[in-house]
Amino acid sequence: MSTKDEVREFLTSRRARVTIAQAGLPDLGGERRVPGLRREEVAMLAGVSLDYYNRLERGNIRGASESVLNAIARALQLDDAEREHLFHLAKDEPLPVVASAKSEDPTVRSSVQRVLDNMAVPAVVTNAQQDMIAANALGRALYSLHFEAEQPNMARFIFLDSRAPHFYEDWPLARKMTAAMLRLEAGRDPLNEKLIALIGELSTWSHHFRQDWAEHDVHEHRTGQKVFRHPTVGRVLLTFDAFEMPGEPGLSIVTYSAEPGTPDADRLLLLGSWASTD
Repeated sequence: MSTKDEVREFLTSRRARVTIAQAGLPDLGGERRVPGLRREEVAMLAGVSLDYYNRLERGNIRGASESVLNAIARALQLDDAEREHLFHLAKDEPLPVVASAKSEDPTVRSSVQRVLDNMAVPAVVTNAQQDMIAANALGRALYSLHFEAEQPNMARFIFLDSRAPHFYEDWPLARKMTAAMLRLEAGRDPLNEKLIALIGELSTWSHHFRQDWAEHDVHEHRTGQKVFRHPTVGRVLLTFDAFEMPGEPGLSIVTYSAEPGTPDADRLLLLGSWASTD
């Protein structure tokens, strides 16, 4: 999809999501042909002319001022990730590919691996295209099914592995968030050839990915909870936290922890025992 097409589809999908009630506009009655706001309503809320907004929504957004983009973001009630995506789409020139995306065989420094190995919770290192490029023993145990692949990749497992719907208790949400994260990264770095290739692969082989990708959602995974159905320890609810790695553009450490004193904490201990013996 071209940048103009991406801009048009993104703005149209965000506009359709906001009702006149949510925008604080009066309902004057009558049948509305669109599920959300009309273009003229977005233009009014953003304080720009209808002609100018029409040009933006047709994809002519390159070079739009920061004040205009912020006004559009407020009118469409974009969250932080969506606002960031809008600004990336409006960049005059894409940023260069980050070092981690260029690497043919991405790895982490030995010092980073030592930090991972000394963590008491599962931890994995991922890049923009969700390659799982490093982990500690607990992280490998938690994602043991993923690490069976020669090049483990979280998105590829979620959309292409038949075991994913059972491993992730809320598989539809896992799919939706994964597609949204990939779209955000594609906006950040449209020159990332490996990311582009992954999106093409998933689009070819997964109709679920095509459906989720068509929603034009963007998401930044920072913290939250996931429920796994692990083949060895069973159902376990874990809180994840993602930390960007200084000096390693595009890489993040993701940790998983359980609430102390809960059955989930007991299962995490069991996972540790299994990891140390298997």
